[in-house]
Amino acid sequence: QVVGGKVKKPGKRGRKPAKIDLKAKLERSRQSARECRARKKLRYQYLEELVSSRERAICALREELEMYKQWCMAMDQGKIPSEIKALLTGEEQGKAQQNSVKLAKAGKTEANSSNP
Repeated sequence: QVVGGKVKKPGKRGRKPAKIDLKAKLERSRQSARECRARKKLRYQYLEELVSSRERAICALREELEMYKQWCMAMDQGKIPSEIKALLTGEEQGKAQQNSVKLAKAGKTEANSSNP
């Protein structure tokens, strides 16, 4: 065949397979398989850790939800749970402390600005 001024021989196209040592080829294949199994094992370990951490988070959230349900049932019966009282008094104390800190800072700035 003549294509574009060049004579082509019929047959397969592309590179001719180089004569590769069969033992070396088998060893490379085994090494590749070992590496693939190691990567797979690591991937599965990572996924198992991820699943277990998510399961722990779900359990914690379920416990928290149950606690809130119990608080709501108690409040429906006219009782205020001690935990909520503690939160409310803690907020009030925190607000009082914040206000006192703000007043103290304001007093210091006024004292500093009045002294020449």
